[in-house]
Amino acid sequence: MKHVTIVVPDCRVNVNTIGGAYDILCRANEYWKQAGHPSLLTIEIAGFVPEVRSHNGYLSIRPADIRTIRHTDLVLIPAVLGGYEEAVQQNQELLDWIRLQYKCGAEVASMCSGGFLLAATGLLQNRACSIHWNKTEEFERMFPGITIATGKIITHENGIYTNGGAYSFLNLVLYLVEILFDRSVAIFCSKVFQIDVERITQSPFTIFQVQKEHDDELIRDAQTYIEEHLDTRISFEKLAVHLAVSRRNFDRRFIRATGNTPVEYLQRVKIEAAKKELERGRKTIFEVMMDVGYTDDKTFRDVFRKITGLSPADYRNRYNKERISV
Repeated sequence: MKHVTIVVPDCRVNVNTIGGAYDILCRANEYWKQAGHPSLLTIEIAGFVPEVRSHNGYLSIRPADIRTIRHTDLVLIPAVLGGYEEAVQQNQELLDWIRLQYKCGAEVASMCSGGFLLAATGLLQNRACSIHWNKTEEFERMFPGITIATGKIITHENGIYTNGGAYSFLNLVLYLVEILFDRSVAIFCSKVFQIDVERITQSPFTIFQVQKEHDDELIRDAQTYIEEHLDTRISFEKLAVHLAVSRRNFDRRFIRATGNTPVEYLQRVKIEAAKKELERGRKTIFEVMMDVGYTDDKTFRDVFRKITGLSPADYRNRYNKERISV
């Protein structure tokens, strides 16, 4: 028998991640018992707070007192709804409890932005982790020593699990079901809860955020120039001269300000524009390619797949409104 604790932090949390994880694990255990096996899991929702409510106040959970749990085999940390620094400060007692459980042999998994609390325990040091694609900048600012496994839905290393975010926490729970039970139980749960069991990357869902939250005015000017000239061939040598800076210094400042090289930034801006065209328009892939400044079909497709994980045709088939409604 294994004991699972879904912790309830003292802050605003996504109660859906708590309830969703609880429902799937309970259903997996029931299916296991129906197949003639003894019960495998005891699942508790516990914390140092008497109650947690959803952000709109309609749902509430009354967790058990976590101080009564001496030992658990798996700790699940739910998603936190913003205010991450304050959440870390308010939950030091819970973070100590999680550290102690891991030291005593428990495994620990974070769902979506629960990764901020997991990182604050220190258990992610020297490990890669997943976090929602639109939380990476804030995560890197708070925890600069932790490597983000960009694009990954799930990471698993030495009993520590992290999840890329939003409702992909369901994929993490299925992953844990397969480890706790077996593949057949995970597949059963994927069918019952209608979860795509094969999702492994966030890339198709990522929306590129133009990285302008920095203080380098020269680089902001360069970013604006790139965004306004997507359909032309940009020479970064000439752009550096135009901005009165050496190419080497330009590259160094660009990376420091945005986290990307100028070429990487250009590619990501072009592909984001191409994605929007493929989602909403009736243009051919060739027309979209030309609109964003690519003239070589193979290069465009290779860069598109590298960034999104899908070919332009697959992306259009998945997200284009006209095709979806056919």
